Amino acid sequence: MKTDPKISSAEAVVMEALWRKAPQSAEAITSEVGGAQGWTLATVKTLINRLLKKAAIGATPDGRRYLYRPLVERQAWLAAESQGLLDRLFDGRLAPLVSHLSAAKALTPQDIAELKRLIAEIEE
Repeated sequence: MKTDPKISSAEAVVMEALWRKAPQSAEAITSEVGGAQGWTLATVKTLINRLLKKAAIGATPDGRRYLYRPLVERQAWLAAESQGLLDRLFDGRLAPLVSHLSAAKALTPQDIAELKRLIAEIEE
């Protein structure tokens, strides 16, 4: 699977639908995400065409329609997006991000416990 196309936030909604279940038709994607987003079938088809041009998804003919599937792995996309955020906002460093979240009181006790567990794993 590919890992490098830049996927917009709107395109990511379509990708999430395909990562949950694939293959899907444009109509099925629209019924899954269109209502919450206020999107019509035409809007979803526009996003699908953008994703096809980026080679983020593939299409297989199914009668008079197409079925779409992701060509980008979700974990690879998440890793690239996360690194991009760190690079843009925190000079590629994780500690300043955690510090910022801590100062903004955005970390719950559960988040802190999870971070401690992850640090302990890393140190082992």
